[in-house]
Amino acid sequence: MRNKPRLNSIPTATGGIARAAYARALHAGLDVGPLLKSSNLTSHQIKNSHFRLPVTNQIKFLNLVADELPDPFLGIQLAEGIDLREMGLLYYVVASSETLGNALRRLARYSSINNEGIRITCHEWKDIRVQFEYVGVARLSDRHQIEFFVVTLLRICRQLTNLSLSPRSVKLAHRRTELPPGIKKMFGCNVAFGSSVDEVVYPGLAKNISTVNADSYLNALLVRYCEEALSTRRMHSGAWRLKVENAIVPLLPHGQAKIGEIAQRLGVSVRTLTRLLASEGCTYSEILDALRVDLAKRYLQEQNLPLSEVAWLLGFGEVSTFFHAFKRWTGKTPNQVRLEETAILSDVA
Repeated sequence: MRNKPRLNSIPTATGGIARAAYARALHAGLDVGPLLKSSNLTSHQIKNSHFRLPVTNQIKFLNLVADELPDPFLGIQLAEGIDLREMGLLYYVVASSETLGNALRRLARYSSINNEGIRITCHEWKDIRVQFEYVGVARLSDRHQIEFFVVTLLRICRQLTNLSLSPRSVKLAHRRTELPPGIKKMFGCNVAFGSSVDEVVYPGLAKNISTVNADSYLNALLVRYCEEALSTRRMHSGAWRLKVENAIVPLLPHGQAKIGEIAQRLGVSVRTLTRLLASEGCTYSEILDALRVDLAKRYLQEQNLPLSEVAWLLGFGEVSTFFHAFKRWTGKTPNQVRLEETAILSDVA
């Protein structure tokens, strides 16, 4: 019997976002070497566009560069500045489609050619809903890559139609307390943070808008190339720990992040889920605590977010319970960490 080809379990990306961040960091005069090393990347990988980068490493590098600049909206800034043609084959198969609806369906089907850590789906009914789902990558650590994807999507839709087309709504799973006026204007719609889904919604009629560079012959040829490329990039859906983490995050504020609920959402029994996690050397309670620590540190960076709301977002019924847990996790109180963060930002300013 013929052996099946071994599937790659580490999601990789073409690395265009990381390379754009690298260029921005160099322009700002940052010492990029330590940032690359902390992200398990090398300058050779960054400088050679033929190297694919692990998606988790790319996300970490974006976070580090954003913190060092500092630029809390790095992903958005990068997406606004890139030439869309840098997306390569994916851009051209999208741009040559006859209508915006066809273009979005092509984008959804072939996006993993550029980034295996994101699965894009396009749902058409009364609205067109473009959703982003993380595959084999933890969602909670990312805000810059996902914002890059969303802004790039908005630019693609506007460029393909030559219209000032704005979505009906944008939903993002991570949290922000506010957006600068210029960025709000760029989105052209309400952006809901802390949602249960990463999603861009366009009016249903938008799918019939003709694109300005439609070429059915070229598109048919590029579709064949994309299908060939897609067949070489098939991969597993990721470790169970990552599946659990991604399932927990949207349920924390609602107090529903119980192992029974998570197991049900993942389609397994509690006993099976416990066994699967044990095979990866972890427990559900360990994952829950680690998530809460990471999210707490991120929420505390938002100076306008009250501590009572931080506690609620993490699934604590009482602020005092959150304080005790945070002190146990970090050895510091939430107030101490927030004051330290304020001091860092003041020094940078």
